[in-house]
Amino acid sequence: MLPQVWRVRAAAALALVLVLAVVASGRMGLFARWQGGQTSPVAAQHPSTSASVPATFPSAPPGGKPAASEIVEPGRPQLHVPVLMYHYIRVPKEPPRTVGYDLSVTPDDFRAQMDWLAQNGYSPVTLRDVSAYLANLGTLPGRPVVLTFDDGYADFYSTAWPVLREHHFTAVAYLVSGFLGRPGYLTPEQVAELDRAGVEVGAHTVTHVDLTIVAAADLVHELMDGKASLEHIVNHPVLDFSYPSGRHNPAVEKAVQAAGFDTATTTEPGAAESADSRYAWPRVRVEGQEPLARFAQNLGPLDPTVQASSPTG
Repeated sequence: MLPQVWRVRAAAALALVLVLAVVASGRMGLFARWQGGQTSPVAAQHPSTSASVPATFPSAPPGGKPAASEIVEPGRPQLHVPVLMYHYIRVPKEPPRTVGYDLSVTPDDFRAQMDWLAQNGYSPVTLRDVSAYLANLGTLPGRPVVLTFDDGYADFYSTAWPVLREHHFTAVAYLVSGFLGRPGYLTPEQVAELDRAGVEVGAHTVTHVDLTIVAAADLVHELMDGKASLEHIVNHPVLDFSYPSGRHNPAVEKAVQAAGFDTATTTEPGAAESADSRYAWPRVRVEGQEPLARFAQNLGPLDPTVQASSPTG
């Protein structure tokens, strides 16, 4: 008999094959069973919040004293947790107004941003924490925020992680499994170390390809093999996904769900999460050379009873 983990993976692979068969044939009506509430074998182990169960969002000001809680009413299981999106933490090598330049937050700016979060009572959490809260399986601290880092660049380990560790902050690292070990990227050993230290490892495909245009077999490869490679490194399920370049559509979302992921994030702007939208959660892009005042403004209000300080810069 196959071990439980392989039975789950086999079932997820079969579900993904069925999804891709539907995509290839254009018979999208067969997705009705997913729309009716069924989930993949892995996702079934992490149920989403029932609309009939009220949830309480505890909030606290920087001093640590409880503030008024936000009650998430039945039928509206939605949070407003900013999910920040980073790429490089480095001094950019590219000229201004290029992609590499815009995606590069300097080490000094990054430290200032983390200092500001700490000074204003923000508590970084993982997507596992957000998912557990929406499933009525856990709580969140006051002023939660999620820090995500795309692609698996080496400067996350060398530059960002020491600053995060100083503040006792956690983060989510979305990794392109096929890039690990290349020059400029994390090594598998570093990934395992970060995972043991509490960094959440998420999947970002094998080759960072646009999933909306790949062939069905390539979609299976990018989702299933990318997930399996990371799980081999960290020795536990990898349940969160990020679409490369934010490219997704309903068919890709269904395939991600069938592959056994619980959530997926996009590059679309916003800060609203719900169980129903968990395969298209938005994020807040942190751009290179962004003034600290704009960084703070982009976080948006979380609790009207708590006032954050006004940054300078």
